[in-house]
Amino acid sequence: MRLLQILFFLLIVRPILFIILGVNIRNKEGLPKKGPAIIVANHNSHLDTLLLMSLFPFYMLHQIRPIAAADYFLRKKWISWFSLNIMNILPLERQKWRKIDQLFAEVYKALAKGEIVILYPEGTRGEPEQLQRYKSGIYHLMKKLNEVPIYPVFIHGFGKALPKGDPVLVPLFVDVFVGEKFFCRNDRKPFMEELNHRMSSLANMGNFSEWD
Repeated sequence: MRLLQILFFLLIVRPILFIILGVNIRNKEGLPKKGPAIIVANHNSHLDTLLLMSLFPFYMLHQIRPIAAADYFLRKKWISWFSLNIMNILPLERQKWRKIDQLFAEVYKALAKGEIVILYPEGTRGEPEQLQRYKSGIYHLMKKLNEVPIYPVFIHGFGKALPKGDPVLVPLFVDVFVGEKFFCRNDRKPFMEELNHRMSSLANMGNFSEWD
């Protein structure tokens, strides 16, 4: 499966992202070199996860674990197989568990093994290129993991290249901004304020005009 995963990213994902679309990455060296670590990013397109995984060397792909909704990605056999074996997702049973420890059990295991987890605190794909306020689920996950670094990443361009609900890929240039790592605070409000501030600061670095 690791070989299939590498071939998929080598022969399909990277040519689409870096040749057909084109990606400009700022501060790529700021990405984690090893886990445990959390990557938080804005979410406009299914391509977001493919891009974030492509920022890492091939030998690290099996250590990159995107969190994804189990009710969406495990609903059909072929989607489930691809999601679990090629994308290596951590399926989140959003409706099954009421306790935080149960909800994030697989995430805790992945981090304990030294893996790198991708998380979208917005909770779902938003409107094209509009940065939403993040939900506090990330705080409830991280408050017991204040020694695990969090790396903020802002992605611009996929909201139009392949927006929510649109199956047609539009060849538009994509920008990626990697921020400085930080750690969870004990109190929810200052932590969420810091997270939103860091993401807004990354978004402002591009000085992008609003989408029509």
